[in-house]
Amino acid sequence: LRGFTGSATFPTSLSISSSPLYPFGAGDTVSSRSDDGSSPPITLEQPFVYFGKPYQQIHVNHNGHLTFNAAFTSYTPYRFPAFSSRDLIAPFWTDLDNRRNGTISYRQYSSGSVLQQATQDINQYFPNLGFSVNWVFVATWDKVPYYNTFGTVRLFVVTLFLFILSLINDTTFSYTSNVNVAGRWAFQTNGTFNKPGFKYYFMYFNYFKYISK
Repeated sequence: LRGFTGSATFPTSLSISSSPLYPFGAGDTVSSRSDDGSSPPITLEQPFVYFGKPYQQIHVNHNGHLTFNAAFTSYTPYRFPAFSSRDLIAPFWTDLDNRRNGTISYRQYSSGSVLQQATQDINQYFPNLGFSVNWVFVATWDKVPYYNTFGTVRLFVVTLFLFILSLINDTTFSYTSNVNVAGRWAFQTNGTFNKPGFKYYFMYFNYFKYISK
């Protein structure tokens, strides 16, 4: 089974907000169950500027990465700039397979507590910026196993500012950080700090160790 075969509304009311993760679950759109698949093109409610290029859409690819212009099925990571013609966000690029286990989902926020949380976090990590979040995109890989390893579970989440990505996974990333919050990595994707009137864009990588019982 290859490629995208559809999407669905998240089938449960479950919502998880364990630090350092942003909420996911209830209200998310769920990607198809397909090996090396992807979401359909997702129209962003606000353009996201990624190192000088504004994008209006994004694809959540099942093998742990996100792309802007088209879906991307590759499961073998390469050193940059191997795909220099393709803008790629790759928090956990590997061979994943959600056909039997796990959930890959995504959601956008333009109001509410998630924006408040994101604003607080960015101003904590990048003080004196006066940053105010007005849009967040969250993509989540929840308990998605490696290909042919159906018993292994992991989670990671990506957040864009904005953009958030979360991953729950038994990985060493769960214990490391560049902002002194275990499991969280935050990066600015455009511009220069402290420029008056400038619009800033950030992305988070959130990694969380999942304990199977």
